[in-house]
Amino acid sequence: MYSESDLQDAVAAGALTPASAQALRDHVAGLRASSVDEEHFRLLTGFNDIFVAIASVILLVAVAGLGNEVRLGITTPHQPSFVSALFVAGTAWGLAEYFTRRLRMALPSILLLLAFVGGIAFAAALLIGPVIPDAQNDGAGLVASIAGLSAAIAAWFHWRRFMVPITVAAGAAGVVGIIAGLVLWLVPFSHILPFVLLLVAGLAIFALAMRWDMSDPGRTSRRSDVAFWLHLTAAPMIAHSLFQLLGINHGLVDAGQAFLVILLYLAFGLVALAIDRRALLVSSLAYVLYALYSLFQKVGAVELSAALTALVIGGTLLLLSAFWHRARAAIVTGLPPALASRLPYLNRATA
Repeated sequence: MYSESDLQDAVAAGALTPASAQALRDHVAGLRASSVDEEHFRLLTGFNDIFVAIASVILLVAVAGLGNEVRLGITTPHQPSFVSALFVAGTAWGLAEYFTRRLRMALPSILLLLAFVGGIAFAAALLIGPVIPDAQNDGAGLVASIAGLSAAIAAWFHWRRFMVPITVAAGAAGVVGIIAGLVLWLVPFSHILPFVLLLVAGLAIFALAMRWDMSDPGRTSRRSDVAFWLHLTAAPMIAHSLFQLLGINHGLVDAGQAFLVILLYLAFGLVALAIDRRALLVSSLAYVLYALYSLFQKVGAVELSAALTALVIGGTLLLLSAFWHRARAAIVTGLPPALASRLPYLNRATA
């Protein structure tokens, strides 16, 4: 099976003309008789991806252990060595030169990107932590901000070299770390502030994801893959922060809160259908399960509450999956034409 990235690489190498690549896309879309996208993203090209990913993780763990034995003067005895994080980042970059840049392996590329960006961010935190007064408490926000800045810079360099779609999401998360860390460092702490910051960050990343999505409504380029990972990053931020701000946590919820959660989930469903992205529905699933479970308990179905909740939610999501494109067509056609024309196409023939 050839992915969209493979087609783009073939066009860039001159093996296919842009017209023939588009003809192949149209032919496959016609055979599938589906809408423009089922949110395809390449994670595996074969079992070798899993094999390489496992081997890479083992090697990175070994490198981290060896690096942790290198103790320089700036490293305190009771914390990991920043050299360990740098070894992980350097090894991940070196492996990416072959498995990402040459072989274009999907799963190893994702793991190596996360290892590189995470290694740089962790090294920065370990380096700056001992210098900042009270880094474990009041100075923690500043440490997080510097780590976020390091992650964003690392993601930018990685994107320039390898252009792995998830890299933009990693960079966006780094920028969120910069801003959130500075705010938490400068503003007196409150229990609500982290969730407000998380909600604002999630909405900002969602807007960025929509910008990438709207630039490729036919979903025929790498921009759609970038948007996928941005949506996957934004969705849990939005869902978790919203429900926490509403007081939906591990405590009991009353009937009013439960109905509010269900209404919000329905709103998420409408947005998901309009933009043809399912991340919002998945990210908020735990909350709606808990809310519905509480409702069944309140009406007296104590012993069957878990089973009834699973039956209702599971059946509803399966029905939505089966009739996704019909439901989406009904919603998109009801939107203003100026907005509908910028959303992912209902049919690939439109692309």
